[in-house]
Amino acid sequence: MSILIDETKKVIVQGITGREGMTRTRLMMEYGTRVVAGCTPGKGGQEVLGVPVYDTVFEAVETHGDFDVSVVYVPAPLVKNATLESIEAGIKLIVLVPDRVPIWDVMEIARAAELSGATFVGPNTLGVLSVDRAVLGMIGGNAASAREWFKKGNVGVASRSGGITSSIGYYLCQAGIGLTTLVHVGGDPIVGLPHPKVMELFEQDPDTEAVVMFGEIGTSQEEQVADMIELGKFTKPLIAYIGGKAATSGTRFSHAGAIVEGNTGTHEGKVRRLREVGVTVVDEFGDIPDATMKLMNSLN
Repeated sequence: MSILIDETKKVIVQGITGREGMTRTRLMMEYGTRVVAGCTPGKGGQEVLGVPVYDTVFEAVETHGDFDVSVVYVPAPLVKNATLESIEAGIKLIVLVPDRVPIWDVMEIARAAELSGATFVGPNTLGVLSVDRAVLGMIGGNAASAREWFKKGNVGVASRSGGITSSIGYYLCQAGIGLTTLVHVGGDPIVGLPHPKVMELFEQDPDTEAVVMFGEIGTSQEEQVADMIELGKFTKPLIAYIGGKAATSGTRFSHAGAIVEGNTGTHEGKVRRLREVGVTVVDEFGDIPDATMKLMNSLN
């Protein structure tokens, strides 16, 4: 199985006629994603890679029926309206690729999603890839690379860094460790699907036997995962690496959401808390494959 996406899900791409939207739609389709329609206001009636384009999501729904997923490639100031349109059209999973989305807009999106029972990934995400099934967003860069880098197996990947998401997947597979689904939760302070929610999904996936998590300073996502483990809500083996060890208070580490404020969200605190509940926390990024292999061998 997989989480979030597979080849059966109907997908619409908002902003499909833009350069980025067009390029990433090609990746998604060539990898096996079922992209049924696109949406760009004022561009209705066109086609992109054989995919019909509509002025609104509602028009696409009228023609093709309900969609499972929307992938959003529009400028940051337009993300809120595009996402709210998808939510109002009944779409339950929205992937918000753009960065620099205003935080107040994200809060409004989060409220609307909660009220409608929808979920969103991001903003500021490379997306989600379920190996050999489908991809949402732009993990892998192109379909050929994604197929070469990521091999099917039993380990899930969740990361707060887009580049690190791909890197973890690549190095695990180079070490002979296959994957189920890779999720880039997004690099902003508020994201729709933070680590704890991703762990809930991996917990329910029978094919995922263990998870590798890349965490960072800032926010309390990793501490919340530790709380889940302590409460028995996440029971699968977890290997973690926390970035930002050298960052000091008030210094942003790579992403807007990776910043230590006062005594919260520190590298030391995250590592200590995860180890308290039995997580395998590695000190060096390069140690992830070996640690994962040892853990997987112990399960067999």
